[in-house]
Amino acid sequence: MRRLICLLLTLLLLLCGCAAPASQAPDTSGDDQNADTANLPETDEPLNPEESEKSEDAEGEKAPDPAPPEFYEIRSPAEEPEGGSVDGVTYAPWDGIVEHLFFHPVVAYPELAFDGDGDANGIDDYMVTVDEYNKILQSVYDKGYVLVDIADVWSETAGEDGQPKMVRNTLYLPEGKKPLIISFDDTNYYPYMLENGFAYKLIIGEDGKIWSWGIDPDGNEVVSRDLDAIPILDKFVEEHPDFSPFGAKGCLSLTGYEGILGYRTQTTTTGWDDAKEAARQKEREAVKPIVEELRRTGWTFGSHTWGHIRLGSGNMPKIQADTERWFDEVGSLVGETTILFYPHGERPDGNDWKNTGPAFQYLQSKGFRVFASVGIESFSYIKKDICAVICDRLHPDGTTLRHSRDRYLQFYDAKDIMDVNVRPQREIDWM
Repeated sequence: MRRLICLLLTLLLLLCGCAAPASQAPDTSGDDQNADTANLPETDEPLNPEESEKSEDAEGEKAPDPAPPEFYEIRSPAEEPEGGSVDGVTYAPWDGIVEHLFFHPVVAYPELAFDGDGDANGIDDYMVTVDEYNKILQSVYDKGYVLVDIADVWSETAGEDGQPKMVRNTLYLPEGKKPLIISFDDTNYYPYMLENGFAYKLIIGEDGKIWSWGIDPDGNEVVSRDLDAIPILDKFVEEHPDFSPFGAKGCLSLTGYEGILGYRTQTTTTGWDDAKEAARQKEREAVKPIVEELRRTGWTFGSHTWGHIRLGSGNMPKIQADTERWFDEVGSLVGETTILFYPHGERPDGNDWKNTGPAFQYLQSKGFRVFASVGIESFSYIKKDICAVICDRLHPDGTTLRHSRDRYLQFYDAKDIMDVNVRPQREIDWM
């Protein structure tokens, strides 16, 4: 019996000795799996591919969240301040002309824009450089202009007959100041622009503000607030808040055929498939916070038609299809607008001042009330037979810098603005 007990004790000790090392040894085969999964969110949803790419680029470090947005106040100049002053500044009524300047995207790298290729002269005609744009902003500020939103200049109301009509609002401005609207056509960042020295798209930076993203002439990625018209104006207002006493910035005139703001949100009528639609939806989601931040900080949006079409063509099926497509692909992202900017400056039905033809009537029926063309002065006219306003805009660009110095002296002197050293050597009237 004693021998049996000893045998059992021996077997028990042997069994314990074999099990102990196995329970204490590190399981190295499981460490890599734990490292891969330990920090994953506890969710059944897949990881955002963009976040995955950011994590890989940062060698596993999570990209910092954008800073919370700063408070930004927007108010209407059409509302008279209580007591006639704001923060000690006296406001006075203004019923005079509201000047309107418009730009295209600005040239960030002149050496790419003016390199002698087939696009160089066109860019020279219709664009300004970053340096010229900065000097124009400083000049209009020095001359006493303040920014106002185009949507605040006119209002829709009911006439004595009960029919809707447009009226010009009295604006209440800081005493001694003059109102200025700024708009920007084609802020879509078309492919040809990417090859010719422009920013590629707008993004939100780590500070929560709008920045531009692009590629410099050496092929390096550049994130900046100094190379695109939109963040440049944002910075200028930060440094000169009295330039925008109502919080207004500018109105962005968008087409849709190459997406918006550098994001390819457009469809095509041929070769469309599920993969392309998935990519488009990803771009739509990516641009939404850009639009939201722009709106929050005083930027507004207008239509430039979806396909940059000619509204004087009289082709009503084309105009109608294009308008519906703009609402579907662009309006669905930027929200409602009453502003239409004519592509090529071409007026519907040939003459929107004297005529109210089928194209104008259709566009007005879709909600547009302010119709903006291009001209030699900031002209505006409230139409009598339909609830609408037509207006012209002045265009600071290479053409007017070269040939219209006198007309723009109320804003700036082309001699002080134009950078003749980087532009093509073409005729200049004032030299």
